[in-house]
Amino acid sequence: MAGIPLSDDYPVRRVPAVTYLLIAANVTVYLLSPLSGIATWYGPDLLARACAMDVYLFRWAAIPAELLSGEQLSGATDCPGSDFTKIPWVSSITSMYLHGDVAHLLSNMVYLFVFGPVVEDRLGRFRYLGLYTVAGILATYAFAITEAGAEVPLLGASGAISGVLGAYLVVQYRSRVTTLVFFVIPVRLPGWALVGTYFVLQYYLYISISLFPGGETGVAYAAHVYGFIAGVIGGLLIHRTRWRSGTRLSDVY
Repeated sequence: MAGIPLSDDYPVRRVPAVTYLLIAANVTVYLLSPLSGIATWYGPDLLARACAMDVYLFRWAAIPAELLSGEQLSGATDCPGSDFTKIPWVSSITSMYLHGDVAHLLSNMVYLFVFGPVVEDRLGRFRYLGLYTVAGILATYAFAITEAGAEVPLLGASGAISGVLGAYLVVQYRSRVTTLVFFVIPVRLPGWALVGTYFVLQYYLYISISLFPGGETGVAYAAHVYGFIAGVIGGLLIHRTRWRSGTRLSDVY
């Protein structure tokens, strides 16, 4: 992406309650998970915590092999507590609220905090929440298809937030976003340029890894790309509904 977004100049007309609740949910889930440093109740030593992380991820994160087969993997981990029952499709939702570390969490929440309120205001709260959830689910399943048979847990809100960026490109691309370029210089950039750069970069990385598998980074670029596309399509469909009904997007909840 061109930089770190700080703020958007679109004047939202109501408190972006859904966006704030999503951020609160993501932060709370992380802090209460064994992936955070403060959740000491998962074990007093590194071995116990490592086991707790394995069980936690295999239980709540999305695993491509499970999503495509619809069946829970057997023997994914030998750690205590691994005798749980899992419904694979549910993990396409729960995985959106998991993050591997603080940097992963903060990077996602920054983009949600800047772009989420704008999209929520333009689409309405319930449609916005629906778009966020559906984009995240589609991104997760799209990644599972590209990585068919993989048994590595997928986690993070990036696919859903990419959907928010895709919708932003449709519903409020005229905004200008204050952005830290090179992490230092504040610059006001057109919103369409910022999110467009994001998509081009994610698509380039996705294709590069597909062509040269040895360059894998552990980042699910495919989920970002397909989440963004889902957001664009969702934004366009909502616009079409508005045109047909004659209802302003800002009046719809």
